[in-house]
Amino acid sequence: MANKTIGISDELAAYVLQLGTREPDVLARLRAETAAIPQHGMQVAPEQGAFLALLVELLGAHRCIEVGTFTGYSSTAVALALPDGGQVVCCDVSEEWTALARTYWREAGVRDKIDLRIAPASDTLDELIASGEEGTFDLAFIDADKAGYDGYYERCLRLIRPGGLIALDNTLWGGKVIEDGADDADTAAIRALNAKLASDERVTMCLLPLADGVTLARRR
Repeated sequence: MANKTIGISDELAAYVLQLGTREPDVLARLRAETAAIPQHGMQVAPEQGAFLALLVELLGAHRCIEVGTFTGYSSTAVALALPDGGQVVCCDVSEEWTALARTYWREAGVRDKIDLRIAPASDTLDELIASGEEGTFDLAFIDADKAGYDGYYERCLRLIRPGGLIALDNTLWGGKVIEDGADDADTAAIRALNAKLASDERVTMCLLPLADGVTLARRR
C-alpha cells in the first residue's frame, strides 16, 4: 500500500503533486482528513486518482466498478470525471470508512453517480453478473483484500465490455513481490496474479510503477 509513488523522495513526490497532478480542492481536503486515520496508507496516491480520472475520459466511460472504496478518494476522482448520468458501483464492507466517503461525494456533487453496495465484493459482483450486466461496464478498479484479487479480476473481466479496462492496485506490493523471504498470503496472491496476467490472452496488459504498482488489463 502506498499513498505516493514508491521509490521516489518526498521532495520529488511533492513536485509531482504540485505540477503533475490537478487535484481538486475537495480531494485535497479528503486526503488531509484521511491522513488522520491509522489505516491512511490504504488511500490511493493523488497522482493515481488523476490517472484514473484520465482513464475515464480516454475510455469515454459511463459505467465503472470500484472494488474497495475506503474513504472515497478514487471513487470521487472517477465520478468527477464521469459525464452526467455516469455511475460508479462501489463495493466495500465498511460502514465506518464509507461514511466519510459519503460526506465527500456530497461535497463534490457526485453523490447521484455513486451506487454504494455494503457487502462482500464477490457477492456484489456475482449479483451484477446474475442480473444480466455482463459486458456493460467500461472501467473497473480493484483495490481491496489481496487474497481476493484473482476472484475479483475474473468477475470484473465478465462485467467489463470488450475494449474496457481493469486497473489493479498494489501489484508491486511495496517491493515484496521480489523478496525471497516474503511468503505471506497477500504477497503470494499478488505474485500469482501478476504471473497469470503476464500470459492471459484475454487481455492486453501493462504493469506500471505508479504508486504501489498499477496493472492495466484491457479486455480483448
